[in-house]
Amino acid sequence: MLILGREPKLSLVELEALFGSENVKKVAPEIAFVETDSLNLEHLGGSIKAGKILEESVTDYLAKLPEGKITLGISDYSAKANKKSSWTLALKYKNLLKRHGRNVRLIPNNDGPVLSSAASHHNQLGEKLNHIEILKFNNHLAVSIGTQNITAYAKRDRERPARDAFVGMLPPKLAQILINIAVGEFKKENQDQKDLVVLDPFCGTGVVLQEATLMGYSAYGTDLSEKMISYSKKNMDWLTNRTPELQEKDAPKLYLEPGDATDHSWNLAKVNCIASEIYLGHPLSQAPSGIKLKEYQQSTKALLTSFLKNIGAQITSGATLCLATPAWLRPNGHYEGVNILDEIEKLGYNTLQYKHAASQDLLYYRDGQIVARKLLILRKQ
Repeated sequence: MLILGREPKLSLVELEALFGSENVKKVAPEIAFVETDSLNLEHLGGSIKAGKILEESVTDYLAKLPEGKITLGISDYSAKANKKSSWTLALKYKNLLKRHGRNVRLIPNNDGPVLSSAASHHNQLGEKLNHIEILKFNNHLAVSIGTQNITAYAKRDRERPARDAFVGMLPPKLAQILINIAVGEFKKENQDQKDLVVLDPFCGTGVVLQEATLMGYSAYGTDLSEKMISYSKKNMDWLTNRTPELQEKDAPKLYLEPGDATDHSWNLAKVNCIASEIYLGHPLSQAPSGIKLKEYQQSTKALLTSFLKNIGAQITSGATLCLATPAWLRPNGHYEGVNILDEIEKLGYNTLQYKHAASQDLLYYRDGQIVARKLLILRKQ
């Protein structure tokens, strides 16, 4: 059982890319069941909690817990659940454990029937011995195997030494989603992860490169600006110095070089996928006028078209691209991106389709944000 994040449709596409649509079942807007033998929540940008469905009763499961004090939390995602019903269930399990002579500390549900991801994370539910969170959805019960590490995300996002607000700050969670969508087909083919290199042709300050190496992939970054290349190098050196596994001999490799994505020649011998955020334009404080919108759309379309034409002549058939492109807030509250679909096939690409989301659903934004990110997912013909 996976509890999906703020943009659940993006989360579902990420899961489909990694595990196949046949293994992903949406059971509620924010909940999905995934059939898999291997799942690393630290590498899933779009899922905030993960749990393993219980094949025995909660009573039997709790009775088998190792000796020692138990920290217990309940999150009930059922449609009719409320704060009172969830707390009643928590007390029921606490009393059950006390009858078995166990010492139990309950985590209170302060805001409703479910524990916030912050409460679950800070109490190490599902991550430490006898720190248990039961996830409930209707008749389904799961025991948590962890919550997104919001502390680690914040450190990677805020403590990186080289930052530049002018070029935008790609959230690490979204970078993970881009990477997972781009590498999904490669991983499903059970190819050796060590053979995979993630290319970011608009690498900026290196967020995609950072997340790719932490996920075990080698990373290749280029950018038009030599300043951005120096920022990426500085940030990657900082990350390596504080991450022991990136200092090992067989650690993922990093390649950095300046290059204009519209005419650069990459060394693509081992590049299997491209994950990147293209230039989003100047920061805006209000929604652009109709005339300005057309200007932004035309310049973005020209950049995208030139880039796709250039790299399309260099990558092999089957290579996947996941690109975050700009979409601008309109007076009706919706976002309007760049219409490039007519050019896609002419440029030698197919647009990938997913079971749980249409192309217009692939938006990442916060309420009131002027420039959203819209995902463009392509495969080389």
